[in-house]
Amino acid sequence: MLAAVCLGLFATGVGTRPAGTGWALTYDVVLYNAVYVLAAVGCFAAARRPGDRVTWLAMGLGLVLSTSGNLVYSLVIAELPDPPYPSVADALYLASFVPTCVGLVAFVRARVPRLRPAMVLDGLVGALGATAIAATILLGPETHALGEDAAAAAVGLFYTVADMVLLALFVAAGAVLGLRREITLVLLMAGVASTLVGDLVYSRLATLGIYVEGGALDLTWLLHATLIAQAAHRSRPARGDGHAGGHSGVRTGWRHIAIPLGLNVACIAVLLIQSMAVAPIAAWCAAGCISATLVRSLVSFRELRHFHTVRAEARTDELTSLPNRRALLGHADTLVAAATTRRPVALLLLDLDGFKEVNDGLGHAAGDELLRQIGPRLATELGPADLLARLGGDEFAVLVPDADVDRALELARRLHDRLRQPFTVEGQRLHVGASIGVATAPVPAAGVQDLLRCADVAMYAAKGAQEGVRVYLPDPRGGSGDRLRTMEDLRTALETDQLLVHLQPQVRLADGAVAGVEALVRWQHPSRGLLTPAEILPAAEQAGLMQPLTDVVLRLALEATTRWWPDRAVPVSVNLSAASVTDLELPATVIRRLRDHGLPPEALTLELVEDTLMADPDRGRAVLGELRRLGVRTSIDDYGTGYSSLAYLRHLPADELKLDRSLTADVGRDDRATAIVGHTVALVHALGLTLVAEGVEDEETAVVLAALGCDVAQGWAVARPMPVEQFLGWLADRSSSSGTAVIPAPRVPGQRVAP
Repeated sequence: MLAAVCLGLFATGVGTRPAGTGWALTYDVVLYNAVYVLAAVGCFAAARRPGDRVTWLAMGLGLVLSTSGNLVYSLVIAELPDPPYPSVADALYLASFVPTCVGLVAFVRARVPRLRPAMVLDGLVGALGATAIAATILLGPETHALGEDAAAAAVGLFYTVADMVLLALFVAAGAVLGLRREITLVLLMAGVASTLVGDLVYSRLATLGIYVEGGALDLTWLLHATLIAQAAHRSRPARGDGHAGGHSGVRTGWRHIAIPLGLNVACIAVLLIQSMAVAPIAAWCAAGCISATLVRSLVSFRELRHFHTVRAEARTDELTSLPNRRALLGHADTLVAAATTRRPVALLLLDLDGFKEVNDGLGHAAGDELLRQIGPRLATELGPADLLARLGGDEFAVLVPDADVDRALELARRLHDRLRQPFTVEGQRLHVGASIGVATAPVPAAGVQDLLRCADVAMYAAKGAQEGVRVYLPDPRGGSGDRLRTMEDLRTALETDQLLVHLQPQVRLADGAVAGVEALVRWQHPSRGLLTPAEILPAAEQAGLMQPLTDVVLRLALEATTRWWPDRAVPVSVNLSAASVTDLELPATVIRRLRDHGLPPEALTLELVEDTLMADPDRGRAVLGELRRLGVRTSIDDYGTGYSSLAYLRHLPADELKLDRSLTADVGRDDRATAIVGHTVALVHALGLTLVAEGVEDEETAVVLAALGCDVAQGWAVARPMPVEQFLGWLADRSSSSGTAVIPAPRVPGQRVAP
């Protein structure tokens, strides 16, 4: 750095510079002050960076005042036949103390924006202790010198007092911040110490009239300017947490009490020195009392430190050493309470994609190693105030203060890109992605729990998004678009019997006989009316309510079936969720439910979509196989969508296959669709299964399907889904009519099958 170079050049001439006005001007004025000027420029440049603007503006101003004092002294005062002391230059030097003190205070405040009582007391102890020691050593000689030259001694006293104030601030700052390794703080403190040494020696020499300009003493002030310049050059934005107790603000590290403790010991020595001549026994007793108090404080400190160590462990995830859910919620409570629409808080909820495959394929030890790598991987993208926590399993969260939707979305995309990069686990390269949901408070989430739910909704929506990131944005019209409200209402609906089933008949294409009925869930919402599965199922899935929803629908379907069985042996079909398919207790639960309602196993058909088995195919096949062994029929729903693997169909235990409406819609009108359905019928019959065609909406389609060999039809052409009472009337009419046609009524033009 240029300031350090100029300091080195000046040091080479100390005591050896040649005489001559030209050299003196170059050496004492240009070279000497170049150090100050360059240091001031460095401070002003550092002030342009965020974080410590006031600190470096104040430090730069102090250097400018010192430079002005240097120039006045060298160009004016030193040229007089009898240079006066004190002079105008001394006024400028003394004035430079003010911005220097301001800069030091600003430096501390930038790192500790909230001064807690313990910090204030530590700073007060530091300031008072440093002042007491300095006064004992320095103030006495200056006071005695007042009689020799009052003006000179007074200015010397001012220098001493200013140095004492700066020293007090110096020690107080160290007491507040604790013993740090921050290079900027170390350089600032070293610079302040250098100027203190120079001022103290100068005040003695000037009072005695033996100070020589350009001597070795001048190096102390130049070193001060150079160190300040280095501190400005190497400064980094303030973190704003003070490292003084973390989020709790509790100062339990030994580095936080080292300075106050040391000053207390030093002050005991001062008291002993000052009091020994008056009453030695009293002094020793007082010192013993203070020492015992210090020891007691140390014991309390150790107990408090142990308590907060236990507390920190309770708020830390054991596997990853990241904050856990408790820590996140505690910090979120504070931030959300203070959040405003201008300064919102954002929450990013991250769920790893493919983590289960890592656990299953490589073992839980590999999964744990992968989880431990998440924190360091994401930390490179996070700011100092952002909080990364592990909520459990493979779910993480990032709490971002003062972040609007745009900033949070940008951060989420960066984190998503970082997680897509390969990990090395047990020597193997692995790729895992992530689904990230973003939500903000106070809008739309008003509280912490709302914030978590909104982020959770967005995260589940992100699982179906190509980029893997979604922001929670409520529907401004309210209603069915607001999934969060639907999820909460659904929890209540499951507990208060708001759900019901509508029944859609299935008829045999060969003779028009009723072959079965499918139970379709409906929700009689108290304010939004009757809701369909298209509105219920996504909310249930995102809220983790598919299992209880399936249980309720199964109960309602069996209750309805008891009203026509055994007079009319029409089985009911119920859709299974993915969680139910892999539940090893499902067969026993189903049989118990059938017995409770007095129904045989053949009264129930359980439907599943192929995709639901993909999470654990072997376990799913075992569950379905046990159901078939007990006499409960099983059906593959929506065939023609999803995986539709023939090899998969070969190993899947099922009695029935339901052809999706996407294949039946154009049958008879599109040759390819007709060919696909025809070959599917042949395949299903060859496997010994029954084929049900969904979405049959007109008589023409039914005729073609019957000609192709399809067994059963279901759709609006047969009947719409209807309440239980209405279905009972429909079933009675159907049974009493002889020679009933397959299609009882023409299709309403333009209508398609409802969900």
